[in-house]
Amino acid sequence: MIHQFTKENIDAIGKVLGSTPKPLGNDVFRFEVKGEEGARKLALEIHLGLEVNDEQMNMVSVYAYNTFLQLHNCTAFIASEMLQQVTFFGKSGDKTSGLIVEKAAGCSLYANVDNAIISGDFTQLPEDLMMCGIALSLTESMDDDFSF
Repeated sequence: MIHQFTKENIDAIGKVLGSTPKPLGNDVFRFEVKGEEGARKLALEIHLGLEVNDEQMNMVSVYAYNTFLQLHNCTAFIASEMLQQVTFFGKSGDKTSGLIVEKAAGCSLYANVDNAIISGDFTQLPEDLMMCGIALSLTESMDDDFSF
């Protein structure tokens, strides 16, 4: 099930990223994020309620220097002031994808990660998988009744 973004959700994302959301029409919000030194920049766009094959979906896009990332079917997000980042999640079956956008204008994408990696002991994972397991472990606190 896709997440139904609210005005409060959009404002919380903007607060964590230090960026004021700019509406582009009725169903797209754009955040422009710059690192402290100004060398790193990215734009985050949240597209709400896109209709594809008679079904609603959300899409999160990141535009950065030489980079373009998209997460389709966003099912949840966590805006963490402590971590200074927003993590958007998409779940499908036993796979999770996560798009992380940092206040310092960094971004990371983890796609089609098996839930066994997320819920297992990350210290037993190969180093290349360890960061993925840690980054997406936030989803363990969510279930079908997750709310914001």
